[in-house]
Amino acid sequence: MFQTEPLEKDTEVTGEIEVKLWISSSAKDTDFTAKLVDVYPASAEWPDGFDLNVTDGIVRARFRESLKVEKLMVPGEVYPVTIKLYPTSNVFKKGHRIRVDISSSNYPRFDVNPNTGEPLNGHRRMVIATNTIYHHAGRPSQIVLPMVR
Repeated sequence: MFQTEPLEKDTEVTGEIEVKLWISSSAKDTDFTAKLVDVYPASAEWPDGFDLNVTDGIVRARFRESLKVEKLMVPGEVYPVTIKLYPTSNVFKKGHRIRVDISSSNYPRFDVNPNTGEPLNGHRRMVIATNTIYHHAGRPSQIVLPMVR
């Protein structure tokens, strides 16, 4: 999870959003998902605040280079992946926070990845994937938000 401090002014995000990650996994195949969330502060109506999912997206690692050609991962090797979130337009109001949630699953929105590398819809087993996201100068994972002035 990556989250801003409370915003000092209204902030508009409009367009295509990309989450560019450097990843590795213990599995041959796994998913990486991202959600853009508008975090409402506590109020009389929402005493604990409210988290509004604005848009989301997914990348299945075997399709990280192309949707036409599957390439399984070598466990432990580092790869760049890009999660494209559905285009959106949202004004994050003053006092709200912008949050991006990264996960390996967003079920039931997207089907579960068995993490085995077996053929899609033909898997016979499931394994737990231990996934790592890298974010340093040599592997700069980033979130690209199209801000409107």
